[in-house]
Amino acid sequence: MQGNLTPVAIIITILLYFLMLIGISYLTSKKADSKDFFIAGKKAPWWLVAVGMVGASMSGVTFISIPGAIGAGGLNKDFSYLQVVLGYMLGYLFIATVLMPLYYRLNLTSIYSYLGQRFGFYSNKTGAAFFLLSRVIGSSFRLFLVAMVLDQFVLGVPPFNVPFWVTVFVTIFLIWVYTFKGGLKTIIWTDAIQTLLFVTAVIATIYYIGEAIGQNTGGLLSLVRESDYSKVFFFEGGWGDPNNFFKQFFSGALITIVMTGLDQDMMQKNLACPNIRDAQKNMFSFSIILFLTNLVFLTLGALLYLYVAHTGMELPAKSDYLYPEIALHHLSPAVGLVFMVGLIAAAYSSADSALTALTTSFCVDFLNMESDEKTEDQKRRARRWVHVGFSLVLMVTIMIFKALNNDAVINELFKAAGYTYGPLLGLFTFGMITNLKIRDKWVIFVCLAAPVLTWIAVDLSSKYLGFEFGFLNLALNGILTFIGLLLISERKTIA
Repeated sequence: MQGNLTPVAIIITILLYFLMLIGISYLTSKKADSKDFFIAGKKAPWWLVAVGMVGASMSGVTFISIPGAIGAGGLNKDFSYLQVVLGYMLGYLFIATVLMPLYYRLNLTSIYSYLGQRFGFYSNKTGAAFFLLSRVIGSSFRLFLVAMVLDQFVLGVPPFNVPFWVTVFVTIFLIWVYTFKGGLKTIIWTDAIQTLLFVTAVIATIYYIGEAIGQNTGGLLSLVRESDYSKVFFFEGGWGDPNNFFKQFFSGALITIVMTGLDQDMMQKNLACPNIRDAQKNMFSFSIILFLTNLVFLTLGALLYLYVAHTGMELPAKSDYLYPEIALHHLSPAVGLVFMVGLIAAAYSSADSALTALTTSFCVDFLNMESDEKTEDQKRRARRWVHVGFSLVLMVTIMIFKALNNDAVINELFKAAGYTYGPLLGLFTFGMITNLKIRDKWVIFVCLAAPVLTWIAVDLSSKYLGFEFGFLNLALNGILTFIGLLLISERKTIA
């Protein structure tokens, strides 16, 4: 390690960072009410939302796992992840032109209210429940990653030796502190700042790697282009290859539709724009920025492995540890500090909005918070208790992941999402392309059966046919949900 980057210096930097977030929270949450907490009073500037959504989409998972996966030789090796990102672009086009006009026309706060209007009470609750499950899993994985790095490199080592559960508690408590009052009104600003910080951290790391191996920017790009890691498109391996172009591209589109378009967390930011026109400007701008940002992350990943080859350092046991290992132990102390700020910013830019979205969905879909039956004080008290409750749920889930984790975090995240988001894909698709009514009370059984059948089909396909579904399990899950809804449909149609 170059220089003396001590755990104390890292902790002081992180504390200063959170003092900045708390200051932003104080300035943005003055006189905030429930409407500000849920949808920022529908006054959010589209360009600010676009920048903040990049951080919410990528998170600490992308910050560490994607660069590490490039040279690991499995899923998302080389630049193959760019195939998924190209699929994202198709998904964002669908969201901007099909889903967002629907949400704005119905004037929704929780997008799962659409299911209640289209199908009935139980469909609304089922959709919201699957979102809560999906987002708890996804957000817990993302927070688990940052807690894991803090434990491995800072708090869990001498002189601190802090237990992992304490690290997790502090990680979540800090989110609660700066979001409990302002909610989305605060998060739109903090997410934009956090996006700029973690992108700056990646660019700074690339610069310092260039210095360490004696290359300028042009030289680094040439190294990446000529390296074994620069391959983008994978056609020759067929459908059995987990990096096959068609599997990655269409999976990327489906992942975007469900994990952005059918996700309260991501759509809540879009619904905070004053009108559909501004929301669409946000979505198109965001998709372009996201593509370029992912390209920078993939470039960093290739350079990390080129740095390993140049220095002869030993690769860490897990690919997720490669970036932190080099940033904290092999480059200058300045890079280590920038890395930690970038990691925290990346992780918290998605986790803080997720906590707000979980609170929003539960309050609107289960507590009927939008009704006029409760006073603003009653709504505020209930909302804060729900906020605390979900903070504890995330903490418990992270501790479970600590015991179970054995794969690159991003792969585990998408595996889980393939099963929990599939029923949402089926429900929304059925509602939009048919005019059939369904037996509402049976929806929960269909939505529980579809993921189980998907898991069985994916397992049997892998064992006996040699076909790996990969992220396409999401499509299968949605199709099975759609078929189940057909089976419980009535002959009547909506007017």
